[in-house]
Amino acid sequence: MPHPIRPPSPDRPGSTVTGRDAVRRRLEGVWRLEAARIIARVARVVRDVGLAEECAQDALVAALEQWPRDGLPDNPAAWLLTTAKRRAVDQIRHRRMASDKAEAIGYEWDFQHASRSDALVEQVDLALDDEIGDDLLRLIFTACHPVLSADARCALTLRVMGGLTTDEIARAYLRSEATIAQRIVRAKRSLAAARVPFEVPRGAELGERLSSVLEVIYLIFNEGYAATSGEDWMRPALSAEALRLGRVLAALMPAAGEVQGLVALMEIQASRFAARVDSAGRPVLLMDQDRSRWDPLLIQRGLEALARADEAPGPIGPYALQAAIAACHAKARRADDTDWHAIATLYDVLSQVAPSPVVTLNQAVAVGMAYGAAAGLEVVEPLRHEPTLADYHLLPSVRGDLLARLARHDEARSEFERAASMTRNASERAMLLERAAGCRPPQ
Repeated sequence: MPHPIRPPSPDRPGSTVTGRDAVRRRLEGVWRLEAARIIARVARVVRDVGLAEECAQDALVAALEQWPRDGLPDNPAAWLLTTAKRRAVDQIRHRRMASDKAEAIGYEWDFQHASRSDALVEQVDLALDDEIGDDLLRLIFTACHPVLSADARCALTLRVMGGLTTDEIARAYLRSEATIAQRIVRAKRSLAAARVPFEVPRGAELGERLSSVLEVIYLIFNEGYAATSGEDWMRPALSAEALRLGRVLAALMPAAGEVQGLVALMEIQASRFAARVDSAGRPVLLMDQDRSRWDPLLIQRGLEALARADEAPGPIGPYALQAAIAACHAKARRADDTDWHAIATLYDVLSQVAPSPVVTLNQAVAVGMAYGAAAGLEVVEPLRHEPTLADYHLLPSVRGDLLARLARHDEARSEFERAASMTRNASERAMLLERAAGCRPPQ
């Protein structure tokens, strides 16, 4: 079984090899940005997502061994791709020796005319240089093949596309880490056994697989928008990649309302990035943000995508509804101008179209703002007994906010402290503890 696709931790504190530390930090940054592209491009050659991940991992291990000794290459991403390609060639040679039939290794090429090693390398080079289509999009649709369960599709795609750890995926899905790990391993085996083609489907199959692809893209975006772990409040590069994939998909399916709705939602949410942290990098909540720092171009793009979603045939879907909620915030020049009654109504519709405990929790926030904290608390209370939210830090966070507005300070402080103990994001934990400390009766 391959090792997790992420660089090992830097050298232990106190190490004198500061150059090695710097190289590893640079490699970690390159890997976070380029891993998905490398896996996707190699997958086009080897036709096996699990094997492509192994080849990419081998390239990462080689970089960890060579870069500290030889120095950083001029183009780190190209170096990693070339090394992964060589590993793919080695795997092809090994599989050819193990079987007389080229079909046994799942290729479309005629290997009978590629007996020499240099010919094999040349064919791999040609495949990797072929820029037709979008490899990352192919990778998403391959990982979302119907041979896998819906949960397995999302978990695998988040792993290979977003570079997320198993723990991060588990928290995104409110599942145990062991459960997610098993899903990912089984998903890779199932794809390999079924010899799933590495391609974007067409026709009816494309529509059938679209919902899970949209879910995956939005989960990747959300991990960038509010990171589940680490020191940073956000990982903008991850959200930017999800937004790019959403735009590609929207261009592929311009008449699909939910695709346009998801793009609209991500565009509008991405417009807030600059305002979501202060000068010290601390989180700033939506109602406290400097709205002059919101990106007007992204808002405009989001509103245009939302208009396309509204014009699309068929009933309005959950992403378009969430985009409409985001648009209510985007159109309010000041926080006090927010139309919370409209937002509460939209959440009521969303709870009927796509019911879930998380939707109900968000609905409670809107109800609390539109009709008072007591009304919002009534919506929240039943969720305290919801098993899937037992480890969800936003439940005590929302409840703490409502209790604080009702001047129930001791209860609010306890809820904020509980939320802080549950989150694994350092910035968010500090913010929650600060809110807990502020829960005291006026002097």
